[in-house]
Amino acid sequence: MKKLLAILAVGALSVSLLAGCGKQEETAEESSIELSFVETEDLVEEEEEETKEGMLRSDLTGEWIDEELAMQRPVAAMIGNLKVASRLYVIGSADIIYEAPVEGSLTRLMAIWQDYASVEKIMSLRSCRLYYIDYALEFDAIYIHYGQSYLAEDMLSQSYINNLSGLDGTLNAMCFQDSSKSAPDNAYTTGEAIVEGISTKGYDTQHSEDYEGHYQFNTDDETEITLDDGMDAVVVQPGYFVNKPWFVYDEETGLYARYQYGEEQIDALTDEQLTFKNILFQVCEWSVADTGSNYLDVETVGSGTGYYVTNGKAIPVTWEKETQTGATKYYDADGNEITLNQGKTWVCIIQDTYEENVTFYASEEEYSAAQ
Repeated sequence: MKKLLAILAVGALSVSLLAGCGKQEETAEESSIELSFVETEDLVEEEEEETKEGMLRSDLTGEWIDEELAMQRPVAAMIGNLKVASRLYVIGSADIIYEAPVEGSLTRLMAIWQDYASVEKIMSLRSCRLYYIDYALEFDAIYIHYGQSYLAEDMLSQSYINNLSGLDGTLNAMCFQDSSKSAPDNAYTTGEAIVEGISTKGYDTQHSEDYEGHYQFNTDDETEITLDDGMDAVVVQPGYFVNKPWFVYDEETGLYARYQYGEEQIDALTDEQLTFKNILFQVCEWSVADTGSNYLDVETVGSGTGYYVTNGKAIPVTWEKETQTGATKYYDADGNEITLNQGKTWVCIIQDTYEENVTFYASEEEYSAAQ
């Protein structure tokens, strides 16, 4: 039998134990007690929908994963994106990928894994760029790179930044060379080497107590986010100049497939095309930090505009990031923080000068006709 729980809502209650009989009528008028009943079984059922024994929701995807894994800090690895190295290793297993411009109008990737220990091979491992450190910090991630630009040296030396460099002489067997590839795109690491490197450095493997997570995801009992009032976005182009990437929505899988350099972008280990549930475009101010080397600097703290793309639709968003270590928050036109669909996310950092190159197409036919 269902039990009933009485909830007392007490308003303007003024009772005096010392009041005389002449005050009883006045006290009764000033007091208001309402009883309402809810079924505790319904409350229990609602709570059960939001918990699973031994599991927690991933901060990176919103999906249920082992609770110990969910409390583990992720790693964020710098990945090259030259055409000769476009068949990258294990990148398809990453939970989140950041893509941002670097010198020469190229882009470089930063892949983030929650379950990194089992990763077989991450290649090609490349050097750090200043602004990528801030993006890694948003996830409380341990940052992995193969060297760095001199502009990033001072920041990487700060005690609050945990990083593993393939050029760090104190890390034995952190980075390896694939003899079948040419430098500089032949450097790689493995999950086993990452675990050893973290241990050598003595970094905490668990999230700090004040870490609040990042994205806001829909729950299992909520319907998929469809952005019904958004613009059609079956094919999406971020507008980068060299690799000219695009994403194509597959209605059957509900995922966006990634293309660049005129072809499918494939994970070299699995031979499978990269696919993602969510795409975020984040438009940022930028400058040339060093005219001699053309190193860029992207403004990561502040605010700007962008787009959220999922299920064949896109909506304009604004973004805000208050501190270097804080998470970027994305908001819809009404000022509400957006909710992402559960699954993997690809984030494209767009230089504000080239925001006009961002393009959405209602169909693959429309996209093909425009090329």
